[in-house]
Amino acid sequence: MTQDKTITKKSKSNFYYAFSVLPREKREAIYTLYSFCRQTDDIADGNASAGRKQKTLDYWENELFRQFNYHSHTRFDKVWKIAQKFRIPLEYFLELINGVRMDLVQSRFHSIEDLMNYCYRVASVVGLMSIQIFGYRDERVKEYAVNLGIALQLTNIMRDVGTDADMGRVYLPLEDLEKFGVTELDIIRKKHSDSFFQLMNYQYQRAQTFYQQAAAALPTSERRNMIPSQIMKNIYHHLLQLMEHRHFPVLQQKVEIPNLVQISIAFKTILTEAVLSI
Repeated sequence: MTQDKTITKKSKSNFYYAFSVLPREKREAIYTLYSFCRQTDDIADGNASAGRKQKTLDYWENELFRQFNYHSHTRFDKVWKIAQKFRIPLEYFLELINGVRMDLVQSRFHSIEDLMNYCYRVASVVGLMSIQIFGYRDERVKEYAVNLGIALQLTNIMRDVGTDADMGRVYLPLEDLEKFGVTELDIIRKKHSDSFFQLMNYQYQRAQTFYQQAAAALPTSERRNMIPSQIMKNIYHHLLQLMEHRHFPVLQQKVEIPNLVQISIAFKTILTEAVLSI
């Protein structure tokens, strides 16, 4: 097992089963891409000081510039080769780094616009990179990737409300908290109330909208190419539905989908997309 595949599998990511359906060359490429994204994201969650984390991100950014612009031999040589082969632009990698930087300088988002900017950088650009590897002809697939990335990230944020609170982070927009009479302290102290339920139901409806927009943007001619991302969509959408069905117990527990259920969703998606793409 390659190091990139190991990182993907050990992260217990819902993405692992989606990637498994790809042909070997594309599968190895997506493992490398995901490994880069995972390690970049982990910088923000590490134990180093904020200053040290910032320096690490600056170093990564400089190394990427050297690798892409001057073909220097850096730690990102493998990433660069994949980017060249699948025409993934440098700007996507830099957007991801800027998204992780946002984690270092702000632990709150005042408005939904602020949160959307963050979601685009840490999730939508990953989708845009991924579709380059999956392959497509219709440019509308980019709109699909952007909307799906936001939907997945909103689902992640909902799932992780409790664990983020443990680190003093509140990713739900503060204007939404105010709208439903929930305070930041309520989140940090993990106070589950009717107001919190209404707040989370509001987040649920927003996420649903982005799943719907992603579905509407996917051309029929590209459904077969996008089977990996459709598997991701269906697994995460199942997670979203599960949280809603359980009345959003996310302050006290992290809602997860068993591996066997994820595998079942993957198989059902493959069969469904094969039919719909005809």
